[in-house]
Amino acid sequence: MLRPSPALLTDLYELTMAAVLVAEGKAEIPAVFSLFIRDLPPNRGYLVAAGLEDVLAYLNRLRFTGDDLAGLARLGRFDPAFLDWLGELRFTGTVRAVPEGRIVFADEPLLEVRAPFGAAQLLETWLLNQVTLQTVLATKSSRCRRAAAGRTLVDFALRRTHGADAGMKMARSAAMVGFSATSNVAAALHYGLTASGTMAHSFVTAHASELDAFRAFARHHFDDPVLLVDTYDTATGVDNAIRVGLELKAAGGKRLAAIRLDSGDLVALSRLARSRLDAAGLHEVRIIASGGLDEYAIARLLAAGAPIDGFGVGTLVGVSYDAPTLESVYKLVEVDGRPVAKYSPGKATLPGAKQVWRRPGFAGDVLGLEHEEGPDPGAEALLVEVPVAPAADAATAVRLARDRFEADWAALPQEYQRLEDPARYPLELSPGLRGMTTLSG
Repeated sequence: MLRPSPALLTDLYELTMAAVLVAEGKAEIPAVFSLFIRDLPPNRGYLVAAGLEDVLAYLNRLRFTGDDLAGLARLGRFDPAFLDWLGELRFTGTVRAVPEGRIVFADEPLLEVRAPFGAAQLLETWLLNQVTLQTVLATKSSRCRRAAAGRTLVDFALRRTHGADAGMKMARSAAMVGFSATSNVAAALHYGLTASGTMAHSFVTAHASELDAFRAFARHHFDDPVLLVDTYDTATGVDNAIRVGLELKAAGGKRLAAIRLDSGDLVALSRLARSRLDAAGLHEVRIIASGGLDEYAIARLLAAGAPIDGFGVGTLVGVSYDAPTLESVYKLVEVDGRPVAKYSPGKATLPGAKQVWRRPGFAGDVLGLEHEEGPDPGAEALLVEVPVAPAADAATAVRLARDRFEADWAALPQEYQRLEDPARYPLELSPGLRGMTTLSG
């Protein structure tokens, strides 16, 4: 059985176009492709750039293996000369990109590839796949950060993401934007994150009583335990957790870290729990909520005054339920030194390799040509040339992305962060790009 490599994770038309370019002697002419998001989904005022590390790792390792070529030969669609060309293919181009964690907006290139035409065309499917999903997840997670208003956030999404790879990307994307931990053990170990978890209802129902379950868990858990209190009657569960918390306090060593509410009226139940915990002198015990939460649910709970200290978010965030994809595109903007564009109604593109300039304080961005000067002395160029190699350390890459996000997040005006009806961020075209667009039209 053939074992296809990641190089074959592409759409067929990428290969058929490249085959024609090879046959026509045009595969090696220089080209520039630009990857950007046409428009933002509803209720999104910004995006968080993500996925670049996986793009660079792919470019660094791009190879068509013997099994790949044998599989393509069996399709009966390609000349042997084209398959020979694929066998020798290596990425020799350059990439300019917005570093991961930066906040970006519609129509702004997240990355541009300058490479021989045939190779650059073949990259389209993989690049869109990696950047689209991870930008979606990082943006959705950042909105939970906004809603939580400083409270703890933990990624619980792995069991319902669209595949294990998506679960890894969810944990990484969430960590980039401020989540404190993940339930995904593989992601925690690979990316240097904190692993976090409590217990399942099955653990409680397997014991003779809820109190027995709590005591057993607290006795053998290496850390300060978090107890799930809603398996039967939540009020009784809170009381049982308090009893175990007082026993731990009296014994010394460990303490009850938190209780978790996973169902029911979370506002009323969190108030009941807080009142009873405080009355028992367990002021330090935190209340964690989970169960069908996203940024909208978190915002509603806190607006209602729920005394919740942290949130475990899973399904709705891990699949970005309200906006699961982006209108991402990868378009040719220059070939053999000639700027090109398309004019399809609603899908027109702008010609030429580009740069995005950001004025201080998010006072508006300017989209210009690659070699134009910035609009103001203090404007920052967002696209930078990046080495075509995977990060030496996955944990460091996440930490650096989070540092970038924190800096942008602190500066991003509140009107663009709003969860509903955010303001539209201003983007203007530079004089050079406006002039080129007029000439091209």
